[in-house]
Amino acid sequence: MIKNQWYAILESKEVKKKPVGVTRLNEKLVLWRGADGKLNCIYDLCCHRGASLAIGCIKDNQIECPFHGFLYDGSGQVTLIPANGKADKVPSRYKVHSYIVKEKAGLIWLWYSDSNDGDIPEIPFFEELLEGFIYKTFAEVWPVHYTRAAENQMDVVHLPFVHTSTIGKGNKTIINGPVVKWQDNRMTFYVDNVFDDGQTKALKADQIENYESLFKLDFQMPNTWQNYIDEKVRVFAVFAPIDEENTKIYLRFYQKFLPVPIIGGMITSISNIFNRVILHQDRRVVLTQVPKKTELAMGENLIPGDLPIIEFRKRRKLLKETAN
Repeated sequence: MIKNQWYAILESKEVKKKPVGVTRLNEKLVLWRGADGKLNCIYDLCCHRGASLAIGCIKDNQIECPFHGFLYDGSGQVTLIPANGKADKVPSRYKVHSYIVKEKAGLIWLWYSDSNDGDIPEIPFFEELLEGFIYKTFAEVWPVHYTRAAENQMDVVHLPFVHTSTIGKGNKTIINGPVVKWQDNRMTFYVDNVFDDGQTKALKADQIENYESLFKLDFQMPNTWQNYIDEKVRVFAVFAPIDEENTKIYLRFYQKFLPVPIIGGMITSISNIFNRVILHQDRRVVLTQVPKKTELAMGENLIPGDLPIIEFRKRRKLLKETAN
């Protein structure tokens, strides 16, 4: 996993009044909301005897270990050891790692870093989705590293083969480009798939004119993606890393052509049925890929149409190196 990045890890509605224990980024985490409504996240392992804090309870703004009653605040510091008495000062060594978490767009984002000090950037999100869109989400776990799940959405070559009956109709097997552009850590790639008439040759990226008028998709490092269908319709995904072999995918259908909440919500729910079909067409193939995790150099014979995947791997490698 890449340090010093904002990762979307859960939907906000998944953390309510009770503590929630999850595995994300290879770590056991417990999240809770205090009486003040503030969201907290610390390592889910009591520093005393190793019990899970996630099965404990909330006392005001703190979480109580279910084993011996140790109280932890949002910084991961133990504030009370009941066996020692309330008058006893708790040594600073009784502490677990805490994580900065914030909420945006109905998602919980975690700042993944060894330290909570220093300047922390704003959460990177597709800001246009915050204005006027209605969305619905469905989620599922795939037994692959998040890089495999994410790269599938950057793969512009697979559509006519994996999605023959859905979004890949038309047998458009020739891939012009694609054109890839970066702005900070957001990759936009422009796609032009055409039918192979036996005479047409694929254009290189620098041969494509007016590429900005083409169909486009975005990937925001490290783990969110947007399919820009048109001004009023988008598909959005989070690839939340659980561990080295599992990923939770949150897929959302956004629309604002019908902004009435009840009817618009019905439309988004129906659209997600179709999106689930498409995602499962991908899943059938992606789960067979070996290895489960990808790297920049891994013995694959890539082709020009794989440029978004290559660029993603290069950027991951760069971010990992600069974070160390």
